[in-house]
Amino acid sequence: MKKIAIVCGGDSGEYEISVKSAAVVRRHLDPKVYEAWLVFITKEAWYVQDENNENFLVDKNDFSVTIGDRHIVFDAVFNAIHGSPGENGLLNGYFELLGVPYTSSDLTTSALTFHKDFCKRIVQTHGMSVASSVLLNEDEAFDTEQIINYLKLPVFVKPNNGGSSVGISKVKTLEELAPAIEKAFKEDHQVLIEAFAKGREIACGAMNMKGRLIVFPLTEIVSKNEFFDYEAKYTKGMADEITPAPISEDDELWVKTTAAQLYPLLECRGFVRFDFILTEKDLIFIELNTVPGISEASILPQQAEFMGISLKSLFSMAIENILP
Repeated sequence: MKKIAIVCGGDSGEYEISVKSAAVVRRHLDPKVYEAWLVFITKEAWYVQDENNENFLVDKNDFSVTIGDRHIVFDAVFNAIHGSPGENGLLNGYFELLGVPYTSSDLTTSALTFHKDFCKRIVQTHGMSVASSVLLNEDEAFDTEQIINYLKLPVFVKPNNGGSSVGISKVKTLEELAPAIEKAFKEDHQVLIEAFAKGREIACGAMNMKGRLIVFPLTEIVSKNEFFDYEAKYTKGMADEITPAPISEDDELWVKTTAAQLYPLLECRGFVRFDFILTEKDLIFIELNTVPGISEASILPQQAEFMGISLKSLFSMAIENILP
C-alpha cells in the first residue's frame, strides 16, 4: 500500500483553506489503495497529526516521520497547499531534491506562474491577451494619478504573489487607490494593479493523465459581490458557479483551445485551473492556479463531476499520474 503525504497549511492567508482541502483529499482517497497522512507545513514546524490530535515532527532530511515503532517514508506527496510554500515552488524544489514525486507543477512553473506579472508577460509573448497593469515594489514611490491616467478606472489592486483573492480590492475612485495598495502590501512585497476588463469570468480546468490532456467543462462565475472576492469564493450563496458555462459553442472552443495551448506552454503538471475574462471581442487571460481549490464545492471538482469523474477518481488519477 502506497503511503501518501497530503501536505497542507503553509504560511499565507490561505492556510485554513488549504487544511480544509487536505481533509477533503484524505476523505476521498481509497483507504484500500493508499495510506494517507495529513502533513502540516508551517514556519514553526512540519508535523503529522494522528487521530488523537498528537503531533509528530517530520524529519526534513528525508521527509519521513516516526510514530511509535513505525518509521514512515512517504511514496508520494499530494500537494494541497494554496499559496506559499506549496504553490510558489519552494516546497516543490525540496521534493525534487529528495526525489519524492508530488502532484503539482514543478519548481520553475510554480514560481513563474505564482508571480502574476511574470506569468502574464510570458502568456502575452505567445499572443494571448492580458489586462494592462502596473507592478509596484515595496518601498517604491508611486503616483496614484499617473497610475489611474494610464489604466483608467475602475482597477483591481491585488498582491502579486498570492491567491484566494486575499488582499484584493476593486477601486472605483482615485481616493480609494492608496488604501487599496496599502491593504495589498500587507499580504505581499509586490502589488499588481490591473485595468478592469468588462466581461464574463470563465474558469477552465485541465489535467494531463499519462500523456493525455483532459480539458474539463467550463464554469462561469457570477459573484454577488463586486467581484469574486474571498467572501464570494468561500461563503455559500455569495456566487453562482455555473457548469457548464452558458456560452456559445464558438466561445467554448476558444476558451478550451486556449487552455490546451497554455498547459504545455507553461509546462503544467497535474490538474490546474485557468481563469479568463470573456469580453464581447476578446479572451483575456487572468491567471493560472497550479494548486486550485479541491473541496466538494470548488470549481474544478464541479467540472470533473460533470464529466462523470468523482473526487475519489480525480484524486487517484493525480496520484497514479506521478507514481512509477
